[in-house]
Formats: sequence, structure tokens, C-alpha cells
Amino acid sequence: MTYELTDDQVQIRDLIRRVARERVAPRADEIDRTAEYPHDMYALLKELGLFTLPFPEAYGGAGSVMSACIAVEEFGRVCYNTGYLLVVQWTPFGAILEGGTEEQKARLLPGLASGDLRGALSITEAQSGSDVSGIRTTARRKDGGYVLNGSKIWCTNSHIADFILVAAKTLDEEGQPLGINLFIVDRNTPGLTIGNEEDKMGARGVASCPLYFDDAFIRAEDRLGPEGGQGFKVAMEALNTSRPIVAARAVGIAQGAIDHAVRFIQDRVAFGQTISNFQGVRWMIADMVTQTEAARQLVYRTASLVDAGVSGRELAPMAAMAKMFASDVAMKVATDAVQLFGAAGISNEYSINRYFRDAKVVQIIEGTNQIQRNIVADSVLGRVKKT
Repeated sequence: MTYELTDDQVQIRDLIRRVARERVAPRADEIDRTAEYPHDMYALLKELGLFTLPFPEAYGGAGSVMSACIAVEEFGRVCYNTGYLLVVQWTPFGAILEGGTEEQKARLLPGLASGDLRGALSITEAQSGSDVSGIRTTARRKDGGYVLNGSKIWCTNSHIADFILVAAKTLDEEGQPLGINLFIVDRNTPGLTIGNEEDKMGARGVASCPLYFDDAFIRAEDRLGPEGGQGFKVAMEALNTSRPIVAARAVGIAQGAIDHAVRFIQDRVAFGQTISNFQGVRWMIADMVTQTEAARQLVYRTASLVDAGVSGRELAPMAAMAKMFASDVAMKVATDAVQLFGAAGISNEYSINRYFRDAKVVQIIEGTNQIQRNIVADSVLGRVKKT
């Protein structure tokens, strides 16, 4: 399969590149420094109508994961947090679109599409991390719905979301497990407490918080998909198809780090010439550009597969490779960029350390790169058999 950017995608890229340079870049350092939610950037994304970009035209979108990747890459090139605002909106949208009832879609998707509603997704728990099967939060069946008990960590956007998709182990009335489901939990639900914002190293503009559930009652109609594991699998497949978008954030970080490094070495003079004239420095830049382009092509290739309807086991290893490789490249490129800045690279006066910190975040979130390597290895060798 080959791919090439369409005229519409080129227009999207050029528009967002200009907007990112003129309106987003001047705010990026302040958002990172203050760790305050960028309401003005959210309003900008709403003004541009980007919240449905990867979704069907019926919701005002372009129906293109490739377009979504381009948008996130261009924003990430100047401000990781602004691109992050799109992703945290797209995640619940995609899960509800794939796994929700018609009533749930009618109730929530138009608001997510317009930006009048904000959502969040909560899966991770302290004891299990990437091990979804280890979820301990329970949703016990009760007349008319379920009672949630347990806790979550690292729920990004929960401090401002109107609702949160919460993964819980569904139990029948006798407490017997039925599987894992996602539940639509209104932020004002009695029994839900949203904890303090984490003081994060990177991705600081969009807060992550713990959640605590103490006999929080959830209506049966707020369960996403059929009761048991099937509903969760449908939603998770939607997340799998969005993994190239996560990888695109890493490509944006890498490209932005290159942009900053190139400007710096062309302006700095040492030993009677600009640093950019030194062969060792030129080779570093050549490697950084090559690695970033390789990551970009892998991400675009994977996005083209999603847009062509590829899913399931055929898509999973490609999506894992894209996320793993692109975020590893972002970390290496950002590290090399800091090195090129010398002592200035560790000063908060320069933006480059922001790229370094944000790159580390992408290696961990949305499934650590170790988990992604497991997915790739399983596609070749089969799953590890326990003895």
C-alpha cells in the first residue's frame, strides 16, 4: 500500500503550521512553566473546528487519522500541550463512536465535536499499570445500574472533563466477575472524588489526577457496550486505531527539537566560526533529521492503514511499532538537541529542555514502549506461554 498526502491534507498541514507558529508558539513556554490549563488554546482549537478531525463527516470531521496525525505533529512541533488537548478529546470520542449505543452517541458526541463537552479516559491503576487484566476497581450490578468502588491514577483531563470513561471489573449481584467494561461517569456523580493534580515532569499543561470511587452509582444506560469483556474490547480497538496519533505527537516533538537546535547552532560562534560548521555537529543533525523522517514515514504508513480500514491483529503490531519507534526517536533527538545547546540546554531560559521532558512522557503514556515491544514480538513469535 502506498500513500500520499491529499490536497486537503496539505491544506490542513499548512493552516495548522501557520496557526501554530503565529498563535501557539508564543504561549508554549508559559503553559509549560505555569502548568496551568491553556483555556485560550482550547478555544483556538474549538474555533478551528478540529475536535472531530479523525471522525466521520456526520460529526464535522474529515474521517482521516492521517489528517489527525498531521495536525498533532504540527502543534507538537511548537507546543506539546496544545496537541495534547486534541488527543484527550479524541480518545473518549473514538471509544463512544465504536462502542456506544445510539442514545450515548446522540447525547455525547455532538458536544465533544463542538468542544462544548470535554471528556477523559481512566484505565490505569496504581498496582497494575499497563496490565489491564489487573484492574481492581469494581462495578457491582444493582437495581437500575452499578455501584463503582476503587481508585484510579493518571487520569488526564479529569480535572476539567464533563464526564470520564472509567474501566472497571463488572460484577453481578453476588459479586461474580463478568468482565471489564467502560462506564460513562459524570464528574458530579456522588461518590466520585477527583484528587490533586500531579506535578509532572512533562505534558504539564493538561493535568493528570487520581480518581476515587466510594459507592458511586452509575446508571445501566451509562455502561459502554454489552456487559462483560466484549464491550471493553470494542472500545479498546478504537484506542488501538488512534495509536498512530500518539506516535505523531512524538514526531512533532522531534521535529521541534531539530528546529530549535538548528537555529541555535547557526547563531552560536566558537573558535572563529559558527558551531554549525563543525563536522561532528553536522553529522549529529543529519542523524537527527534522518531518524525523525523515518519515524514520520512509519507513522504516516500506519495512519494510512487505519484509514484503509485495517484493524485488529493486522494493525496492532504496526501501531505498536509506530508509537514505540517514534517516541524513542523523539527522546534521542531531544537528548542530542540538548547536547548541541551545551550548558544553555539545561537552562530554563531556553525551550529545548521542554522538548526533552515531553519526549520522555510519550515513551511512557498510552502503553509503555516495553508493552509495545511485547505486542510486536507477539505478532512474530506468538504470546509467551506460561508453564
